[in-house]
Amino acid sequence: MANQKSDLCSKFGTRIRELRKKSGYSQEEFADHVGMHRTYLGGLERGERNPTLTVIMRLAKGLGISISELTVGIK
Repeated sequence: MANQKSDLCSKFGTRIRELRKKSGYSQEEFADHVGMHRTYLGGLERGERNPTLTVIMRLAKGLGISISELTVGIK
């Protein structure tokens, strides 16, 4: 179960990084944009953190997409 969780977090982090870069944000700029610390965002992108639903919603809103769009391709 722990491996599934870390694999899911890693895939989610990769997706965040992909969409952030596509939107033209640096990690620091995007963290400021969504109101979180850059080290927390970095931990999310590396799959080291398991975000809450509130954080997932903030990320999606910051990217101008829905939560379902944010999680496309993550299984």
